[in-house]
Amino acid sequence: MKDTKIKVERASISLPESLLEKFDWLIAKKGYANRSEALRDLIRNLLIEEEWNENADVVATVTLIYNHHTSNLLDKLTDVEHESIGKIISTMHIHIDTDNCLEVLCLKGKSSVVKGIGDKLISQKGVKYGKMVMATTGKEVD
Repeated sequence: MKDTKIKVERASISLPESLLEKFDWLIAKKGYANRSEALRDLIRNLLIEEEWNENADVVATVTLIYNHHTSNLLDKLTDVEHESIGKIISTMHIHIDTDNCLEVLCLKGKSSVVKGIGDKLISQKGVKYGKMVMATTGKEVD
């Protein structure tokens, strides 16, 4: 069985008092147990974002809100989704009301490819709101 115990080292940082006060307020609001946990998450996020720049394997969600009555929008979204078979691993479609829909797509692949698909979906005329959230696959995260 693999030893999962991680060696921990101490590091000291210097911050202006006002920045530290704002950080303490934020970590309390977010529910962190201490500064170390919050700093570890910040460092992990920076490292993960750097992975994306290196075209690493990522997973992502794309959230779309759109009016399904918009001319040709459903056809255009479907075309992008069909062009992306193998990269889009799951979708969820919800009817918000008689006009508006929520669609959430889960993607997996190289960061540049995933970002391109997300941008193509979000930029379609008739999409009222679009947001992509990329994440690590977790393979390289401690």
